[in-house]
Amino acid sequence: MPTRKWLSIGLALIAAVSFASAVRFFVVTPERIDRGQNKVQRVPLDITPAARALQATLDVADMHADSLLWKRDLIARSDRGHIDLPRLIEGRYALQVFSSVTKSPKGQNYDANAGDTDTITNLAIIDLQPMRTWSSLMQRSLWHAEKLHGFADKSAGRLRVITTPADIDRLLADRKNGITVVGGMLSIEGLQDIEGDIGNLDVLYAAGFRMAGLAHFFDNDIAGSMHGVAKDGLTPLGRQVVQRMEAIGMIVDLAHASHAAVADVLAMATRPVVSSHGGVQATCKVNRNLTDDEVRGVARTGGVVGIGFWQGAVCSLDPKNVARAIAHVRDLVGIDHVGLGSDFDGSTTTGFDASDIVAVTQALMSNGFSEDDIRKVMGGNVLRVLRAGIAAKDEQG
Repeated sequence: MPTRKWLSIGLALIAAVSFASAVRFFVVTPERIDRGQNKVQRVPLDITPAARALQATLDVADMHADSLLWKRDLIARSDRGHIDLPRLIEGRYALQVFSSVTKSPKGQNYDANAGDTDTITNLAIIDLQPMRTWSSLMQRSLWHAEKLHGFADKSAGRLRVITTPADIDRLLADRKNGITVVGGMLSIEGLQDIEGDIGNLDVLYAAGFRMAGLAHFFDNDIAGSMHGVAKDGLTPLGRQVVQRMEAIGMIVDLAHASHAAVADVLAMATRPVVSSHGGVQATCKVNRNLTDDEVRGVARTGGVVGIGFWQGAVCSLDPKNVARAIAHVRDLVGIDHVGLGSDFDGSTTTGFDASDIVAVTQALMSNGFSEDDIRKVMGGNVLRVLRAGIAAKDEQG
């Protein structure tokens, strides 16, 4: 009997230790991954009183952040990553576009990636996401939508999910009347998540998605990626997808698309398209950034180019380089076609987080931009294009 008793105690201890280890793994590991992937290496910021005064009057809009990918409560202030609601409020954000990342290849790089491996599956399991997300890219996007709606529900009215032009109008009117509120819009980073079924585009639209990039870091059955192997243009399915997106009011995002795919979209676009996050090759010669001809093409559709804040977009973490890229787009196609596309929380390192977005305002002021032009760059242009782009085709004025 004593032997059996001690055996039971031993097994109980082993079970307890195993349970504690599992709890620690599933609690600590997601935080460690988030902290390691999304860093701030703060650069010196000399912000003038004039820049702070202007910032206090802005409605900032940013076309790309991957914050929904991580196991982080976006309503509470965090000491990791780039974005949460308190930091957005401090930065005077009116609207943040939140992307759904569903698949990333192992050894991801800017040059060439096959699509036969995936690191997001492991993240879904480690984060203890619903089991339906472990094997379905579509379900991962739907889970990201549920997360944003859930954050809005518990935000006490400080975060709203934006799906219609009227939502944008109401958001800006309420902010003008002194209400503290930020809008969140859903986008998709690579339409591999429709899993080859164009009908799933409407399912994603119903879940709240209003923007979508065609490809991410690998070629898919919609389009070639700038970082894929073949780097082809639009597929026949891809052409159908672009037409359907324009019909329902889902904005086409050219970020990460191959040069051939960008050319195909620009040739057939009848509504504004965007490049949600990246840079321009004229100021940062990286293959993922847009050529001058591509910038001109986006502008011809009435769209906007979002300039990012990380090394691959502007070849520096200094906000002066962000302003330099913005100035190039302005000089090339006019002030109405450039805005912000931070790629915050996109496994990126930046020189500041959302609470210090005034750093870009300061850089623009130092570069000689007028107050009116700064308002356009910091949010006005993006808000205008999003408002126009998310109206269904039969609702356009």
